[in-house]
Amino acid sequence: MWNVVLLDDQEHTYEYVVDMMQRVFGHTFESGLRIAKTVDEHGRAVCKTTHRELGELKVEQIHTFGPDRLSAGCRGSMSAILEPAEFGDDDDGRGGGPA
Repeated sequence: MWNVVLLDDQEHTYEYVVDMMQRVFGHTFESGLRIAKTVDEHGRAVCKTTHRELGELKVEQIHTFGPDRLSAGCRGSMSAILEPAEFGDDDDGRGGGPA
């Protein structure tokens, strides 16, 4: 199993992150907001734990989601990485703190 990890960049709003989590992962508003808060507070958040191929697709979807229209200084999409899941499944939308 692999974790799709969203990385903070200080250019994107909570609204952007929540919208992206809903569209890319199907998370609820509440789940998306938890992930937005986690990435803001810890610099990273687990968005989904899944098999490698789907994880690679989700990372690509984050990278191509586009800029945050609510943030004047935003130059593009957020960043994400795929890393081995070492601590079990976190696919309930709670997001993950530092790993």
